[in-house]
Amino acid sequence: MAQTLDQAVKIAGYYPALATSVLRSAIGTETVLAHFVHAETTFDDREVRRHMTVLVITGTRLLRVHMDDGAGHTGDGRHEASATVETTALSAIRNTAMTHVVHEPERFGEGDLPSELVLAVGGSVHSRVDLEPASCGDESCEADHGYTGNLTSDDILVRVSLIADGEDSIRALQDFSAVLQGAIGARG
Repeated sequence: MAQTLDQAVKIAGYYPALATSVLRSAIGTETVLAHFVHAETTFDDREVRRHMTVLVITGTRLLRVHMDDGAGHTGDGRHEASATVETTALSAIRNTAMTHVVHEPERFGEGDLPSELVLAVGGSVHSRVDLEPASCGDESCEADHGYTGNLTSDDILVRVSLIADGEDSIRALQDFSAVLQGAIGARG
């Protein structure tokens, strides 16, 4: 994390004025302990879309700012972007997991970087409810048995790869994860 948050956002090149404004509003007067900026471009059948995720650790919170762009809703072809800020208290984070993917592990040596990293953070502000009609197991029963379902939290996931994102992104996510793990572990 040799770069400041403002520098990292500017280098990502994804509407830096908008991203900086949203981040400053979300951070308020708190001090940034660590940050990670990840910009990516995706392609589908009809359009190219850009996304940017910024993770910020303050003394009390983990902030996730996600920005998307695309065609506007007006139908006149104008472009628009949206930015969503998720705030999770560090004390609410239940767990983190860092998956290290290594291509050709037999060639991996001390100091080598993994081919991919995936950071998962449990304790997100969003949850998903999956419901389906309940049944008693009798195929001929026509009674209403209500619903059954699952409540699943949508964890924060960030994936970087050596090939697509480069060594700096791998190292930056490793550094960010170390600070996050220390911050949630330090509250004892």
